Amino acid sequence: MSKMYLGVDIGGTAVKLGLVDENGQVVSRAERSVSFDGYKTPILDTVTAAIRDFIAPHDAPALAGIGVSATGQIDSRRGVVAGTCGNFPGWIGVDIKGTLEREFGLPVTVANDANCMLLGEVWAGAAKSYTDVIGVTLGTGVGGGILTGGRLLEGARGLGGELGHFRLHALDGVACTCGAIGCYERYAATTALVRSAQKAGLGLPDGRAIFEAAAAGDARTLAVVNAWVGEIAQGLAGLVHIFNPQLILIGGGVSAQQELLIDPLAEKVRASVMPAFAEGLELKSAALQNDAGLVGAVYYFSLHGQTK
Repeated sequence: MSKMYLGVDIGGTAVKLGLVDENGQVVSRAERSVSFDGYKTPILDTVTAAIRDFIAPHDAPALAGIGVSATGQIDSRRGVVAGTCGNFPGWIGVDIKGTLEREFGLPVTVANDANCMLLGEVWAGAAKSYTDVIGVTLGTGVGGGILTGGRLLEGARGLGGELGHFRLHALDGVACTCGAIGCYERYAATTALVRSAQKAGLGLPDGRAIFEAAAAGDARTLAVVNAWVGEIAQGLAGLVHIFNPQLILIGGGVSAQQELLIDPLAEKVRASVMPAFAEGLELKSAALQNDAGLVGAVYYFSLHGQTK
């Protein structure tokens, strides 16, 4: 009988739950809002209740453990939320690992959601068989994860790979929720694309509408999208020179935009790096979509979890 794990992916608006087997396949899944009452109910209380309901029909003791993917800066050594970059009330300092271990009597690991996205893709998705990968998720903000020499780069506390907050325009940039100026995510996130479209007077409310107008050939929209892709490419070019990856993996809803995002981005990145770094460099979209965090959290557990 194959081992079964519980994957938990805690985001800003919802928690996703999944039973994941030892091959990275999600065999059952569920989702619950964590923001249903404006966060009056502590997020981890909602998560704990959701886990209890989800595993009730299953045999909890038969689970090998719980792998958690969580938004924010996660001290993965301790399984505690060390920081956030915006309004996510009551999240800093939450002991995810200790709370869930006490509640369910199972070993628990906790890692950052973007790191888990990358690990999920390495285990069972588009980055399988690669050893050196930069993973970037483009959404409300920019998340990231870095695989180097087959290992996830975590840094001293597990906070490494915070790709949204290196400074791309430090002297004259847009203010960031983290308190700094000119952070990468203020230019590369999908919200940055929407902001640029509004500034250009396009009257397009979200990324979907922007890409529809661009696909229809609207010149002003295409110019806005092209400038946004250029900003993403400049940040990635800097990272390529530091990490020399085989693959850049793009996650987030916009990663489905092959012709308007993935193809031109690959071209711009290769044109922006020194020739030796461009040789063999691939850029493609993530494959697991909503399951990546769950699957990666379980893979992280399989690497670091202590079974009881």
